[in-house]
Amino acid sequence: MTVQSQPEQIAVRCVLMRGGTSKALFFHEADVPPAGPARDRMLKRAMGTPDVMQIDGMGGSRAVTSKVAIIQRSARQDADVDYTFAQVDIDHDRVSYDGNCGNISSAVAPFSIDEGLVDALEPVTTVRIYNTNTDKLLVSRVQVQGGKARVLGDCAIAGVPGTGAEILMDYSGTVGAKTGKLLSTGNVVDTVTLEDGRRIEVTVCDTANPCVFIAAASLDLSGSELPQTIAADAGLIETISEIQSKVGQQVGLYKDWRDVHLPGLPLAVLVAPPADFIDMNGTTQNAAGMDLCARLVFIGQCHESMAGTGSMCTAAASRVPGTLVNRAVGARAATGTLRIGHPLGVMEVKVVAQTASDPAQTTFSVLGLTRTARRLMAGVVYVPNDDV
Repeated sequence: MTVQSQPEQIAVRCVLMRGGTSKALFFHEADVPPAGPARDRMLKRAMGTPDVMQIDGMGGSRAVTSKVAIIQRSARQDADVDYTFAQVDIDHDRVSYDGNCGNISSAVAPFSIDEGLVDALEPVTTVRIYNTNTDKLLVSRVQVQGGKARVLGDCAIAGVPGTGAEILMDYSGTVGAKTGKLLSTGNVVDTVTLEDGRRIEVTVCDTANPCVFIAAASLDLSGSELPQTIAADAGLIETISEIQSKVGQQVGLYKDWRDVHLPGLPLAVLVAPPADFIDMNGTTQNAAGMDLCARLVFIGQCHESMAGTGSMCTAAASRVPGTLVNRAVGARAATGTLRIGHPLGVMEVKVVAQTASDPAQTTFSVLGLTRTARRLMAGVVYVPNDDV
């Protein structure tokens, strides 16, 4: 069936996909305006931004459901597809292209296979993904059957009901995604001085996306709080935002920290040693089943689970001696996996590091995570003519 634009609305081809614990509208690059104000207007209108409910668009009123992926065949010799990620804010009139989303990244290869951008090879198709946001390459391995990405399988991830076909994501090539260095400041620990005089220790690490790690205890938290508790504390959110902005200025993301409020990058990750807690589904998570507790904050919101890129950066930092993450994990850093306790359960990621006399020279032979993804709907999204 061919769907045409209406007199007052333009029909834009798109696919709604779940990737990991997030959802996004997927567009072909050729179907959207070139990068710039017209593209941003179109994406905001498609999502229904700015509006806390996003009632007049496709967004789901949460950061994890207000995302966009724009895909095209790549002209690069080392990549199969180019992928641009956009985080569409909810109640603020803005679109951010600062970093990547690991969960949405896991849906890029299935989309590309199903849309015929990549040849489907059974039983597993390897897709090399160039992320334009970070200028880094990701590798995705997708199960394929009948020329399409498989959906059914026995892979379970915390935060997604049921099981699905396993997708393996390799992030070993994403060290220094935005700042060019694993330890963006060159130090395992730095101190941020807040405007109220408090001095907070942080670790700044850049893999997949730059993150600023903060010991939960330094903000008078246990590390087991749920998102609604963190979001309800306006003073805490402002403190985290100030830390993010000041670190962002320090590592060259922003000219002046005062110009940035509730930033997306660096992602803020509150870390603490393992502890029993009750997750958002009312299930008790036992300390013995995790290696640390983590709560991720970006654009002023606490992630309901754990961002995929945040998990990769957390895993990398956990293997760098002396970082706040390494301290929280302790002797558990000797294994080849990291189990992260987050608000919806525990996720396990793979990490094998090669340490050096200089912690900043730590390298990784294995850095990846397992996700599932699913095509939810295909069709068009209508955007009013006066907004394009």
